[in-house]
Amino acid sequence: MNLPMATVATPDVERRLEPSEIAGLQEQVRALARERDAVILAHNYQLPEVQEVADFVGDSLALSQEAARTDQRVIAFCGVHFMAETASILCPDKHVLIPDLRAGCSLADAITPDELRAWQARHPGAITVMYVNTTAEIKALTDYCVTSSNAVSVVRHILAEHGPDTEILFGPDMFLGAYVEKSIGRSLHVWNGECHVHAGIRPRDIAAVRARHPGADFLIHLECGCSTSVMEYVASGDVDAHGVHMLSTGGMVRYARRARPGSTVVMATETGMLHQLELAAPGVEWIAANRAAVCRYMKMITLPKLRDTLRDLAPEVKVPPDVAARARVPIERMVAIG
Repeated sequence: MNLPMATVATPDVERRLEPSEIAGLQEQVRALARERDAVILAHNYQLPEVQEVADFVGDSLALSQEAARTDQRVIAFCGVHFMAETASILCPDKHVLIPDLRAGCSLADAITPDELRAWQARHPGAITVMYVNTTAEIKALTDYCVTSSNAVSVVRHILAEHGPDTEILFGPDMFLGAYVEKSIGRSLHVWNGECHVHAGIRPRDIAAVRARHPGADFLIHLECGCSTSVMEYVASGDVDAHGVHMLSTGGMVRYARRARPGSTVVMATETGMLHQLELAAPGVEWIAANRAAVCRYMKMITLPKLRDTLRDLAPEVKVPPDVAARARVPIERMVAIG
C-alpha cells in the first residue's frame, strides 16, 4: 500500500565563499581537525571546498563504513542529519558533530515512526526494509537498511534467506523501490516517498539531453524521478542498454575512473557529484541532466560552519542508547552484506 509523504521547510540559501576566503578556511579546518583528533567525512553532494578538506568523501554506505572503523575520537560529518545519526549509532563512544543541525532531508521526513508502525500493523510478519536515508527512530523499527548501491543485493539476500514469497515493506523512496521491483522481477509494498531533488529530474530532462548529446552515456541515480522511465526506454530498445548505468554515487565514481577520455557522459543526480567525477576523469565532458538539481540541505554545510563546529565541538548528534541499540541491527546487516 502506498501512503503519502511528508514535506520539510526549505532552508535559507548559504552565501558562497569567495576564492580568496577558501584556502585560509581550509587551513584552519585542517589544523583544528588535528588538534581535536577528528576525522572529517563528506558526502559526494557537499560543496567542492568542503569535499577538498575531508579525509574521506563518498556515498552513504562508504561513509557509514568509514565511521565504523575510524580510530579518531571525533567524527565531523559533512552531510545531512540522518547521516550523522548513523555515525552516532555505529560509534556510540565517538563525539559525532554536524556543522548545521538544520541540514535535514526531505526523503528522511517522508515517513514517521507512527506511519511505519501503522503500515507494519497492516502487514504482520512482513520484513521491513528501509533506505538508509531515514531517521534513527525509523531504523529502530526496521529489519534491514539499504543504500542505493546495495538495495537489490539486500532484498535478494532476504528472499534467499526467508523464501521467495516473503512479504517485504520497502521505503521510503518510491523510485528506488520501483527499481528494486524491476530488478528482482516481483512486487514489494513500496512507500510513496521521494527525495525532492532527485524526483525533480524527470523523463523530459533525459529526453532533452539525449537530443543534444545522442552518443553520450547516462549515469542515473536510483532515486531519480526518471529512473523508472529510463528502464522502460531500455526495455523498448529506445535507449541502448550499453550506455545506461543505474548507479549509486559511489558507483558513478568507479565508472569515472574507467571512463574513456574525450567521451561525453550525462549524470542524473545532485550536481555536487560533478566535483568528484571531474576529479576522477578530467578528460571526460560531464553534463548534469538537470542543473537545478541542487540539495539546499547539503549546501548548508560550509567551511565556516565546519571550522566552528571543530573549534566548539558542537553541535553534537547523539542518538539515545535504547534507540541506537535497536537501530544498529539493520545498519550492521546492511554493512555486512556490503
